[in-house]
Amino acid sequence: MAILQEFKEFAVKGNVVDLAIGVVIGAAFGKIVESLVGDIIMPIIGAITGGLDFSNYYFGLSSAVTATSLEEAKKQGAVFAWGNFLTVAINFAIIAAALFFVVKMINRLKRQEAAKPVAPATPPKQEVLLQEIRDLLAKK
Repeated sequence: MAILQEFKEFAVKGNVVDLAIGVVIGAAFGKIVESLVGDIIMPIIGAITGGLDFSNYYFGLSSAVTATSLEEAKKQGAVFAWGNFLTVAINFAIIAAALFFVVKMINRLKRQEAAKPVAPATPPKQEVLLQEIRDLLAKK
């Protein structure tokens, strides 16, 4: 029974829940970026470079690889899929840039919050009374 209670305390801690939410959002964001690169950026690059499709660029590492598409070539043998790697590298660069700007924005908001002047807290009643007593004694 104690183990269940301990697990419950662990699972509902803010850090664990925040981490789980971050992982889910990160996975969804990764799919969005993958679609952005695969469906928008790479076709534009392909159009600029004369219709090149980087995802099918590879070198066969054996003479048995004779296919014209990467998927078929992988079935025939080992391949060096440098076009697919280029696409994944572009995905990473976009995700890294997006995360950089998100962190930069959060840091800017934190700095603005920290720069706001904080009104001095009113001293406790005991301190006020002690100050009054001190002032009265100083007058005598």
